[in-house]
Amino acid sequence: MATSQRVVIIGAGIVGTNLADELVSRGWNNITVIEQGPLSMPGGSTSHAPGLVFQTNPSKTMTLFAKYTVEKLQSLEKNGQNCFNQLGGLEIATTQERLEELKRKHGYAQSWGIEAHLISPEECHKKYPGLNKSMILGGLHIPSDGLALAARATQLLIESTTKAGVRYLEHTVVTGIEQANGHVTGVTTNKGSVPADIAVSCAGFWGVEIGKMIGLKVPLLPLGHQYVKTTAVPGLVGRDVNKNINAMNAEYPILRYQDQDLYYREHGEQYGIGYYGHRPMPVNAASLGVTPEKVDEKNMPSRLEFTPEDFEPAWKATKELLPALRETEIADGFNGIFSFTPDGGSVVGQAPNLDGFYVAEAVWVTHSAGVARAVAEMLTEGRSKIDIAELEVTRFEEVQLSPEYISETSQQNFVEIYDIIHPLEPKHTPRNLRVSPFHARQREQGAFFLEVGGWERPHWYEANAELVTSLPKDWRPVDRDAWSSKFYSPIAAAEAWKTRNAVAMYDMTTFHRFEVFGPAAVDLLQRLTTSDVTKAPGAITHTLLLNRHGGVLSDIFVSRIEDDVFQIGANTATDLAYLVREARQQSKGTPSQWVQVRDVTGSTCCLGLWGPRARDVIREISADDFSNNGLPYMGVKKSGLAGISVTMFRKSFVGEHGWEIQTTPEFGQRLWDLLWQAGQSHGLVAAGRAAFNGLRLEKGIRASGSDFSSEYNPYEAGITYAIQRDKKVDFVGKAALEAASRRTPTKRLRCLTVDDGRSMVLGKEPVFRNGQVAGYVTNAAFGYTVRKPIAYAWLPKDLNEGDSVEIEYFSRKITATVVSDPLYDPQGRRLHDDGPSEKPELQKRLKALL
Repeated sequence: MATSQRVVIIGAGIVGTNLADELVSRGWNNITVIEQGPLSMPGGSTSHAPGLVFQTNPSKTMTLFAKYTVEKLQSLEKNGQNCFNQLGGLEIATTQERLEELKRKHGYAQSWGIEAHLISPEECHKKYPGLNKSMILGGLHIPSDGLALAARATQLLIESTTKAGVRYLEHTVVTGIEQANGHVTGVTTNKGSVPADIAVSCAGFWGVEIGKMIGLKVPLLPLGHQYVKTTAVPGLVGRDVNKNINAMNAEYPILRYQDQDLYYREHGEQYGIGYYGHRPMPVNAASLGVTPEKVDEKNMPSRLEFTPEDFEPAWKATKELLPALRETEIADGFNGIFSFTPDGGSVVGQAPNLDGFYVAEAVWVTHSAGVARAVAEMLTEGRSKIDIAELEVTRFEEVQLSPEYISETSQQNFVEIYDIIHPLEPKHTPRNLRVSPFHARQREQGAFFLEVGGWERPHWYEANAELVTSLPKDWRPVDRDAWSSKFYSPIAAAEAWKTRNAVAMYDMTTFHRFEVFGPAAVDLLQRLTTSDVTKAPGAITHTLLLNRHGGVLSDIFVSRIEDDVFQIGANTATDLAYLVREARQQSKGTPSQWVQVRDVTGSTCCLGLWGPRARDVIREISADDFSNNGLPYMGVKKSGLAGISVTMFRKSFVGEHGWEIQTTPEFGQRLWDLLWQAGQSHGLVAAGRAAFNGLRLEKGIRASGSDFSSEYNPYEAGITYAIQRDKKVDFVGKAALEAASRRTPTKRLRCLTVDDGRSMVLGKEPVFRNGQVAGYVTNAAFGYTVRKPIAYAWLPKDLNEGDSVEIEYFSRKITATVVSDPLYDPQGRRLHDDGPSEKPELQKRLKALL
């Protein structure tokens, strides 16, 4: 049905035209598309894109977007010809490391529902006869990959949407975004104003400039990428390129030679070669000026002059891999501009600072229709059915939005685009952007740091290495394979043992902390969360943020500090943007509805002190009552530790008694020293994220974003403990949640343990039942207490405790069993008990262990 919402789309490339089509198909008809160039060839990245579509990606979201893009391009047809040539895709390995990487990628394909086959060197040569067979160790073949005709698809979309009533304004330059009361009202152009309720920037690498018009930092960097065409290849001269190939000038699979940063496609008698191995070539989009009125294949803003010296290594490697090309020359080349981002993902979603303004930038042809559909669903339904949290424009921390950070990390992503990257591998640079006040002490303890959100976060401490050899036999670490041993140390086992049997100290500073305050703070949180947060000050509530369809946006801890002051323990910067937007909208009412949200992560620091002897440590430095009477589980209170003002949160991520102890950064190092000295006689050690993750999974604590997302409801994800079913007031998603409670879930997040007790998996591996893919792993770690690797996986509802499954890890099947969770202390006694100080027998046993 028609809508009165006035939508202006900025950019008529493959994303903008797809978005117009997706909105038309949903009944929206008041749509204007503004394009600064000619509609026949807008001149952006779409106009020169080589069109290779390799669907499989470590990201489920990006893979599903690519899959839909293939389907959409196949559906765009005119004169018997569609816009996708399904030649298949072939990725080859010339090193053993790459061959193993293809096995991992084959696992991704199976997890995300893409048909894929690992093939032998002989099969590679059969599918691609021109290969130098002596170089090939194996390959990955995906039959549904192929070539997109992006420019043709764009023209067909313009044609069909114009007939449906979409208005296109070509040669029209956007000069400003009009707004009133925090909402978009129109788009200013060189030809006048276009009224709008919603504006969506699909401007590609010009998106940075559009973002500046509203004060939005769009974290992308335009970079030049080399592409050449050869002269006619012997053996291809004069062939009938139209025979059985959908008139698209190719008949062999699209080819990737990632060991040398190369990819290949055919152009009739010629070859097209793309190369990522050259130096990064950053471009300032503003310097390119406005797209001229006349644009052709060789003259467009996104096509820069070719630099042949940069291509020399690629040409040498190409002639080695494809001997027939030794008899050719480079006929034409250019440096085409594409958008790169700090983490390699697209930038999608509503701007945090202006309601009604959306972006869909850094989107390649491969994912174009999928992203467009997601944005259309956001506009028409309020959410994308495929979770886009990893693409959200709000996902970046403030430190990651500086021009220097965006430039350096985006260039690094260009260099590493075909590299083999471990899932835990941190950025090499920039580092030490954000460090906690405990950093100096952590370095003294030999901390091994990984990076997240610009923070340096310890994963283990070399000072604990000597503890490994003295561990009880049933706690000693098992041997791991080479891949899962990367960014891991057996020291984690010792740190886990100390946490379970004595006491350990964890740096929790990197976790997001927000403050919600004002006369309507409780009203905001009541409206947004699944639990009743009207409890008296001093209470902590673990609750959920849902969308109105019942999908889980995040899980948060709401601590009521004062009547009108709450502290939120959250997961991401996107959580902050959501809360800030909702608070802004609520505060537009009467003064009694005023509420504000601010990020206090950087103005606080936090240590987790957990273990059966945690209370003994605290008693050394405070006479305050931290027993169950003085501070029960899921309680919070302000206190003092030897003169340091702290806030004590009685909660735990590792399943042990203790607190998160929060203070301000100027007291951070003193707090560390105080706890460290008080804890030495009780066996205290510093512990890192590696131990933390294993202990967390043993306790059955799911991770927002990796274990569950907006695609799943709480009943499927097994997090109904964060729902208060008798909550009287309405909240976002309540109706959908009640409907979900009456349905039987089709899938559930289940806990698995590996049968052999030693074979590790890391996440995203496919899970098989009776030889068929049944689901995929979300998170995994070694369970130090239960002495087995643990994994969580999305599986069909009819898989029950005791059922056997297989996890495929680098083409090897690992048998696992579905088990009930949590595996450790399912009754929660360790969290609620007062600790061993109140239990002489346990105190005696712990002293003997230490």
